[in-house]
Amino acid sequence: MGDYSYLDNANAAYVEALYEDYQENPNSVDEYWKKFFDGYEFAHSKASGYLPASSKEVAVVKLINAYRSRGHLLADTNPVRERRKHKADLELSYFGLEESDLKTPFDAGKELRIGRQKLSEILDHLKKTYCGAIGLEFMYCRNENLRQWIYENIEPSAAQPQFNKEEKRKILKKINQAVTFENFLHTKYVGKKRFSLEGLEALVPALEEAISESANQGAKQFILGMAHRGRLNVLTNIFGKDFKDIFAEFEGTPLAEDILGDGDVKYHLGRSDDIITKDGKKVHISLMPNPSHLEAVNPIVQGQVYARQMAFYNGDLSSVIPILIHGDSAIAGQGINYEQVNMSKMNGYEVGGTVHIITNNQLGFTTPYQEARSSVYCTDIAKVTESPVFHVNADNPEAVVQSIKWAIQIRMAFNIDVYVDILGYRKYGHNEGDEPRFTQPRLYEKIDQHQNVWDIYSQKLLNEKIVSESELKELHTTFKDLLQKKLDSVRKNKKPIRPELLRGQWKGLREPKDKDFEKSIQTGVKKSDLDKIATALTQFPESFSFFRKVKKIIDTRAKNYQENQKVDWAM
Repeated sequence: MGDYSYLDNANAAYVEALYEDYQENPNSVDEYWKKFFDGYEFAHSKASGYLPASSKEVAVVKLINAYRSRGHLLADTNPVRERRKHKADLELSYFGLEESDLKTPFDAGKELRIGRQKLSEILDHLKKTYCGAIGLEFMYCRNENLRQWIYENIEPSAAQPQFNKEEKRKILKKINQAVTFENFLHTKYVGKKRFSLEGLEALVPALEEAISESANQGAKQFILGMAHRGRLNVLTNIFGKDFKDIFAEFEGTPLAEDILGDGDVKYHLGRSDDIITKDGKKVHISLMPNPSHLEAVNPIVQGQVYARQMAFYNGDLSSVIPILIHGDSAIAGQGINYEQVNMSKMNGYEVGGTVHIITNNQLGFTTPYQEARSSVYCTDIAKVTESPVFHVNADNPEAVVQSIKWAIQIRMAFNIDVYVDILGYRKYGHNEGDEPRFTQPRLYEKIDQHQNVWDIYSQKLLNEKIVSESELKELHTTFKDLLQKKLDSVRKNKKPIRPELLRGQWKGLREPKDKDFEKSIQTGVKKSDLDKIATALTQFPESFSFFRKVKKIIDTRAKNYQENQKVDWAM
């Protein structure tokens, strides 16, 4: 419970009566109420943000805190169906307010950084902030500084995305790449497994923003872990894997003869490279290979991040950023996530916070979310570490990108895990060979009629006169023509695949050859070095008191080395 939780369900008339008692004798009320009213008096004396303790003012303050706590239950975050009905208790009558109060100005508006406003304006601002395309959960976070950060950085803009024309055009470009790439694969390789990102393409500009925003704040490396869905799109449109390599894998082109092993399916492969962010920063990014939709890769990502932070950057938690991309059923249903989260703040595991992105298609293979978990959200694991959660509508790319931007800023400022739950849908079955209408006929009837995010967002920018019809056509046609040229090249020149395994910071290393194993390498250690180690491990001050069995182990080790010239594995 927070320091002011006693306010949440207080009766307004009771608060007013207490205030009157306080005015007569400050020591006559409970210590917590005394502190509360002291704050009002102080604010009044300084003429800054004063909220008179009238019953109506207190009621409006309670209304504001209620929207902060429960507004997310009514947020417009589901693009393909109505939200489940939740009891949010946000009606005016719940707070002792009436329709007639809507025209009354209240100082409580200053709490939202919008100044003294009519209740109708305050209510409209709250609905835009907490019940729009972004639903924000954070009031269970006891860190007052974190809550204050959200009040100061998100509430003044009513949680509305803040992008200029050029930034919107960049988002549109990434949406075009993500949508066109999936459509192209679907047309050229009908029925082949690819675990399409369709319905969640906003992930691509979101990842670009996550990397760019972190780099602007000093991050040097990023390590990503994810399952199948959307991996091909991420590999090409974020990591820069050549489209020809993807097409060659679909064509069944064999590996070059001198490449060890027979490779893996295309949606398991990883990649590592140096890239330039959209803001011109050079960073190293790695996508860990992951051989299944299970989340076994997650602790591997954490371990790599921790090792690099310690080895390369003297433990700087802002230097290497972990990003994990989960499925909605996977994050709620797989125990490895709870194990990892419960260890995330422990010495030896702390990496300064992980950015969790949930590609939420509201299905786990064929299981709807109602039958997959007991919690309200798939992200309720976030409450374990008191981490904020952004629930955001996948059909609103600006809201998705803005949520990621805020998530990164929070991670960098407070070194905690942050969750971004992107609610979308899955265009086809679990893989493109499955028929989802066998088990979800009503949902897929809606999905079939639903516009893709390119059509939705391009129309929005058309209406805002940020792009023209001709620019949209050129953007789409140019990228599609590029994909076709890459595919034609692969089909014309069937060269064996030669994966670029060692890129970026690994450039210059090579794979071993048979001749490397024809002679043993020198593994010996100088006797003088061993003497120093043995001395350090076996000699202690006489005044030091040992546990008896430990003393015996040390004495035995010393005797073995000094008298028998032996070294055990532990040494």
